[in-house]
Amino acid sequence: MSDPLYRLIQPWLFRLEAEQAHELVTGLLAAAPRIPPLRGAMRALYAYEHPALRTTCAGLAFANPVGLAAGFDKRGTLITPLALLGFGFLEVGTVTPRPQPGNARPRLFRLPADRALINRLGFNSPGIPPVARRLRTTPRRVPLGINIGKNRDTPLERATEDYLATFQALAPLADYVAINISSPNTPGLRLLHERAALAALLGALAAANRQLARPRPLFLKVSPDETPAQLDAVVAAAQEAGIAGYIAGNTTLAREGVGSPRRHETGGLSGRPLRERARRTIGHLYRATGGRTPIIGVGGVASAGDAYGHLRAGATLVQLYTGLIYEGPGVARQIKRGLVALLARDGLPSVAHAVGVDQL
Repeated sequence: MSDPLYRLIQPWLFRLEAEQAHELVTGLLAAAPRIPPLRGAMRALYAYEHPALRTTCAGLAFANPVGLAAGFDKRGTLITPLALLGFGFLEVGTVTPRPQPGNARPRLFRLPADRALINRLGFNSPGIPPVARRLRTTPRRVPLGINIGKNRDTPLERATEDYLATFQALAPLADYVAINISSPNTPGLRLLHERAALAALLGALAAANRQLARPRPLFLKVSPDETPAQLDAVVAAAQEAGIAGYIAGNTTLAREGVGSPRRHETGGLSGRPLRERARRTIGHLYRATGGRTPIIGVGGVASAGDAYGHLRAGATLVQLYTGLIYEGPGVARQIKRGLVALLARDGLPSVAHAVGVDQL
């Protein structure tokens, strides 16, 4: 951990229940930009960009490839402060059409010895209207994605209706849309990976996207627990629908290499133990698409080396969430500085030149 202030406060935060700590931190983050000295301090502390970090993905320009994954800001209340922390892009959600509370607490657990989290939040979401209001009124400095899902009580055979409702309301307010079919905490959701169900869902969303004045890139968020054959079926359906890219992946139900006493909690695991599983999924998708379809790599990213490994496996961009919990608000700056050093070490002029080099 390279953030001195966070080193001081993290032990205190970790004495709080995990979701309580999250609510405290996000409340402080939301308030900080409204206080000019704090806004200036955030910019001074966390601003760092370099020409080698600039890249493009699905027609969008990014000052750097380090993004914040969905799940941290489900309501769209943190767009300004998170951009001030140096992230190159942000993803809000998952958003469901109707408000839902998610699963009962406790539903978020730290595994400090493994630098990991387990969550069974269950798509807790305010629903479409509050998120739409915030996206309409919040200026932004970095590309913004909206992550969409279905309500828990919507039957799987009607899932497309939920995705379409959220897409039609929110896609015009975002730069890209992430289609989340991979959370392990909504019963039956991962069945949407099956080719026929996925083809129907993606076909409907692609048709709705074509009706927009400016169609948005659609990214499919896939599970890291799929077999290679299942991933190939996903790619076949996604390519047929014209999906712009993939997000690889989500949390995992696996527990290999996890030693914490809380490893048996029900839910999806994120953080360091997910890194290699996520990287294998990135590599498989890269090879399956011939490197022609961009991938956002997420899972186990907490350092420049983690991010660089995902890029070299085939990711165009990377995302993190758990890394922010363990490394603190300076994590994006730390990763960006490290990426510049790693690119220079390997004689690569930019992050774009690192994408997929381990697949050659």
